Amino acid sequence: MDKEKNYITPQGFSKLQEELHQLARVERPEVTKTVAWAASNGDRSENADYIYGKKRLREIDRRTRFLSKRIDVAIVVDPSTIKSEKVLFGATVTVCDEEDSSEKTISIVGVDEINTHKNRISWRSPLGSSLISKEVGDTISVKIPVGEKTYEIMKIVYVEII
Repeated sequence: MDKEKNYITPQGFSKLQEELHQLARVERPEVTKTVAWAASNGDRSENADYIYGKKRLREIDRRTRFLSKRIDVAIVVDPSTIKSEKVLFGATVTVCDEEDSSEKTISIVGVDEINTHKNRISWRSPLGSSLISKEVGDTISVKIPVGEKTYEIMKIVYVEII
């Protein structure tokens, strides 16, 4: 997989679009009204509404630019359409820790969709990139801060990631 690509699931892409819409069409106009009202009150140097509003507008504009760039280069991949015996982007993989025999199931998603609480890891992460192109039964080693961790791939499925 090309490290420059911005692979993303349809759900992740939709969330980016929703956030962009919320910022550009809802939040920014509201903050602009507040700043205009605050500016009309006179002395701007000590006007907290004006100072905070201008700061918030810069934050919104920065995030809007970032989201626009991410959306422009996004390559949407629907995991539910993939038929493969190998781990690819969008796979939900069950791995077994060879040290303590504990199993965990993780989904390999785009960098904009990472959520460790829901076991969603990036395909660029050490574990995610180690899993790419592997099959059930393969063993992988992942470098961690205190050494190495070894996992065996138990199951690979491609389903819609919610």
